[in-house]
Amino acid sequence: MRTKIGQQLDALFARIFPERRVFLRSDDDTRYIRLRPTTQGLIFSTLALLLAWSIIATAILLMDSIGAGNFREQAKRDQETYQLRLRLMADERDARVQEASMAQQRFAQAVEQVAVMQTELLHSEMRQLELRKGLDVVQSNLVDAIKSKRLAADEVAQLQSAIEGSDAGIINPNTEAAQSETVTFLTDALSQTAAERDLMMADAQAALDKAQTVEMDMRLMQERNEQIFRQIEEAMVVSIKPLEKMFKAAGVNPDSLLKTVRQGYSGLGGPSLSLSTNGSGTLADEARAIDLINTLDDLNVYRIAAQKLPVGLPIKDNFRFTSGYGRRWGRMHRGTDFAASHGTPIYSTGDGVIVHAGWGSGYGRLVKIKHDFGLETRYAHLSRIRVKVGQRVSRGQRIGDMGNTGRSTGTHLHYEVRVNGKDVNPMTYIKAAKDVF
Repeated sequence: MRTKIGQQLDALFARIFPERRVFLRSDDDTRYIRLRPTTQGLIFSTLALLLAWSIIATAILLMDSIGAGNFREQAKRDQETYQLRLRLMADERDARVQEASMAQQRFAQAVEQVAVMQTELLHSEMRQLELRKGLDVVQSNLVDAIKSKRLAADEVAQLQSAIEGSDAGIINPNTEAAQSETVTFLTDALSQTAAERDLMMADAQAALDKAQTVEMDMRLMQERNEQIFRQIEEAMVVSIKPLEKMFKAAGVNPDSLLKTVRQGYSGLGGPSLSLSTNGSGTLADEARAIDLINTLDDLNVYRIAAQKLPVGLPIKDNFRFTSGYGRRWGRMHRGTDFAASHGTPIYSTGDGVIVHAGWGSGYGRLVKIKHDFGLETRYAHLSRIRVKVGQRVSRGQRIGDMGNTGRSTGTHLHYEVRVNGKDVNPMTYIKAAKDVF
């Protein structure tokens, strides 16, 4: 069977590869090798396969070399682009930090101006009260002067009637000397009464002039008060609006926030403000001043609350965002990841108390901080923890170092914010403080 198949193959390849013989001659003998068509076809096929394999392998190596060069160049370009983007982000972050610092300085200056304006307002109101009391005294003196003037005029009229009666013979003196003495007495009395009348009129005119001066001073004082009120109100709007915007963006009700903070800061004392008078304009100014003082109190409460909220960044060095809040790889990612070099300092984002400082399963080395208003922050995958349970920390205080502990694919910080035990997007709180801190 094998011979028959071989013969058929030889017949098939004989057209292309006819049978050949290779002679091998020696000194005493001659031999030959018979190359059948099948053998020649097998040798040719083997050589063709080797040649094709060599060509394909060479082509693959060339393509791989070219592709590797392009990939390295592309990776280099991507790395340069990434580094440029990191520099731009770092510059933008530095600019935002500088803007926040300037905004905080402006905020502090506005608060100082508000305090100075409040002091000026109180002094102005007290000065206005003194002027009103002085005006009341002047008016009372004026009324007394007018009454005295009228009495003097009546006395002058009586004396004139007496003189006229004496000239007409109503008075009958016994002698001429007595009559002359009487006339002299009446003349002196009339002169004295006239001098007193002139003095009273001068006092009355002086009182009128002083009343006009006091009224002018009161008008100027009122205009000055209006200017102070307007400046304080504008300063209040500039100071409070960003804080209210920050609290609303963080999902905190400003009214409930004020109530909660006041429960912990309810101390009373110091002089009370009492500006009540009979003038309707002063009553309006009093109500306006009380509203401003209440607004200033709200501003102070907002500042206390803002210091307690976790609205800062946990990293101050250069970093990059590697993963945000939301679903990732089919699972819920409950925080935001920040990547930087190993050992980068990690800081508390708000005032609070350490409730956990140790190993936390997949979190690795974990720090939990309990803040007011039902807020909690978590800092995971730390290489080192620098706080203890029960310790009270403030915003910006170092609590640990960045690491790669727990279930982590690289050095980074996993940062979480929770409200009443429910996780929320940390960037909401970080962006909420953009215009304030």
